[in-house]
Amino acid sequence: MNPPKQNPLICFKWPWDNITTQTPQNPNSCKFETPWLFKSMLSLTSLASNLITSISKSQIQLKYERKLNGEQQAELEQRAFACALSSNKEATVLEFYSPKCRLCSSLVGFVDEIEKRNEDWLNVVMADAENDMWLPELLHYDVRYVPCFVLLDKNGMALAKTGVPSSRLHVVAGVSHLVKMKSPQR
Repeated sequence: MNPPKQNPLICFKWPWDNITTQTPQNPNSCKFETPWLFKSMLSLTSLASNLITSISKSQIQLKYERKLNGEQQAELEQRAFACALSSNKEATVLEFYSPKCRLCSSLVGFVDEIEKRNEDWLNVVMADAENDMWLPELLHYDVRYVPCFVLLDKNGMALAKTGVPSSRLHVVAGVSHLVKMKSPQR
């Protein structure tokens, strides 16, 4: 009676080894079986990875496929404005921008940072100055240039606005001054 052959402790597989030619009688044959725990973890991680990849791909596709027309964009912005005014926060900054304005585009990160730093008392809302649905606000707040930031109190009354932009630094200083002007004393 021959004892059953055990798999070797160390298994060397070379790229040129053909898996089909390896047999139990062949001394080069080795088969590595991972423990069931690792197999299940491997399948879970591949499942999670596939799920995350598919979700992120679908969100990226939605971003690029689902562009809003001007009316839909203005409606979303006006809803955000209404929500900001109805919140009980101390102030709202209304940013009038143009999608074609390079200076406006360069300020997006700065405005996000201002909003995150002051989220406990300040709302920031963007308004496309080229969209006709914002015409009443453009006339009411006397906006004649972009970017233009208007500081509003919790009742929607304009307290101040930035001046005519001459440079990015000038606009950043103006927005910072607006925020400091209304920020609660800590």
